[in-house]
Amino acid sequence: QCQLNGLWRNDQGSLMEISVSRDNGDFQGQYLTRVTLSGGCAQISPLKGAQQQLGEEAWPTFAFHVRWDKFSNATTAFVGQCFVDAGGKETLTTMWLLREAVRSLEEDWKATR
Repeated sequence: QCQLNGLWRNDQGSLMEISVSRDNGDFQGQYLTRVTLSGGCAQISPLKGAQQQLGEEAWPTFAFHVRWDKFSNATTAFVGQCFVDAGGKETLTTMWLLREAVRSLEEDWKATR
């Protein structure tokens, strides 16, 4: 079974640490991205999420969001699933949507990536 608690690194070198998990599947932690919209220095940002609790044999799905409020006016939502290979290595696969603040409704088309 996958355990989301711990330190995770993605292909881009960003780090995610999930440090608090509750029995109901809720979790929180922090995210340090290596990729920024502004190209500037990223800071640690808070994350909160939830994991599906399906039982001992299931590979859980999960979702979390990160507020980039310390260096960007954007929020990213991630959804994914945790897998364990035959050697016991845990891997998270995710997809994400980033929403950046824009100045008008006319600019809404370019706000989500």
